[in-house]
Amino acid sequence: MPKRIDPDARRAQIVDAYLRIVSRSGVAAATSRALAVEAGIAAGALWHAFAGVDEVVRAAFERVYEQTGIRIAAATAGKRGLDALTAMTDEIIPHDEATRQESVVVVSFWGLLPAHEEFRAYTRSVEQDWGRQVRRHLTEAVEDGILTPDTPVAELTDALLSVFEVLQLREVQGSPVASPARQSALFEHLLAPWRL
Repeated sequence: MPKRIDPDARRAQIVDAYLRIVSRSGVAAATSRALAVEAGIAAGALWHAFAGVDEVVRAAFERVYEQTGIRIAAATAGKRGLDALTAMTDEIIPHDEATRQESVVVVSFWGLLPAHEEFRAYTRSVEQDWGRQVRRHLTEAVEDGILTPDTPVAELTDALLSVFEVLQLREVQGSPVASPARQSALFEHLLAPWRL
């Protein structure tokens, strides 16, 4: 009797393999053959679990953002204001092995966005979710008297969301801007005019 494969476990195995390849070598390296080898399965088994490569990419894309979201929730639990914002930022901008690898994956995926409206829609939903969290933390910092009452919360939120993406790109480029000291200085520079 053939061994029964758990379809969810097989899908996770393939997504994990895809993410490892992309974090190592970029999206172009994640061919069907390379993916099958990395996952340790026959090439035909890939397409029993997924309808095609776009479905694998979508699942991998979602996995990265879900993992980041889980870390953000854990890091910000019980915190508010700038403490919560700093904890959230630390889970997004590249500063350790996990966030550096995620940067490579995310930046690689950006190249696919023009051809995939569903990917663009998903990234917009992540941006909206992160934007709500950033706005809440900035508003709490105003309420707590850490930032001035006239702090432009909406504009700072947009700036911080943009900085998150730029720092991921700079990490992949190997730019000195991605160093922890310069990241911290940039973050402080954005908030400095409204600190009390």
